[in-house]
Amino acid sequence: MVLLHVKRGDESQFLLQAPGSSELEELTAQVARVYNARLKAQRIWSEMEELAEHGVFLPPNMQGLTDEQIEELKLKDEWGEKCIPSGGSVFKKDDIGRRNGQAPNEKMKQVIKKTIEEAKAIISKKQVEANVCMTMEMVNDALDQLRGAVMIVYPMGLPPYDPIRMEFENKEDLSGTQAGLNVIKESEAQLWWAAKELRRTKKLSDYVGKNEKTKIIVKIQQKLEENDDDSCLNSPWADNTALKRHFHGVKDIKWRPR
Repeated sequence: MVLLHVKRGDESQFLLQAPGSSELEELTAQVARVYNARLKAQRIWSEMEELAEHGVFLPPNMQGLTDEQIEELKLKDEWGEKCIPSGGSVFKKDDIGRRNGQAPNEKMKQVIKKTIEEAKAIISKKQVEANVCMTMEMVNDALDQLRGAVMIVYPMGLPPYDPIRMEFENKEDLSGTQAGLNVIKESEAQLWWAAKELRRTKKLSDYVGKNEKTKIIVKIQQKLEENDDDSCLNSPWADNTALKRHFHGVKDIKWRPR
């Protein structure tokens, strides 16, 4: 099996094993799938940390409003009244105004925090140092653990607009966010090795040979939009002679014999 050390830019991500005979069409999609699933787990546990501290998400029309404004507008957090954490809640105001402040008690908070640490360990970048290869099953295991902890603390479930529930139901909307920019579409993913794109129409062995004990560093990236790299080369400012003529005040002068 060829060992792929996957990076995004210069940042190490995970190790993945694949036979040299692998079709790069499927292998590229597989790497992108694992990469994106790890991002999903990170987004979920980031929100779960907030859930443990400040309770469930407020309805979108109540977020960022003061108590006085909510009262004046006669708004009601109906889901917040249903979603009471196991063992009761402890009020801890969310200064950002995203969550309702009805936090889980200390015991339930620790259930969430302990599970987050366990999930982090499963898909940690430190697995690269430990020479542990990442699989989709491992990432799914981390996601299942996170889901299980939420179900223990909130057996009735979370509001449909809570980002944690939306992530678990694959309904998250990442448009216009940094998190959205980090995601790489499987169909547009590219793998690069030794300054060469590993083209999807080929096999891995076409690049690394038949040695199944090869270890390579591959970089994953989103396919560049067509002409992203060289469209600027057609611009007038990219023409050295045009630039020189501009500064000498002889731009576009047509010469003809007397």
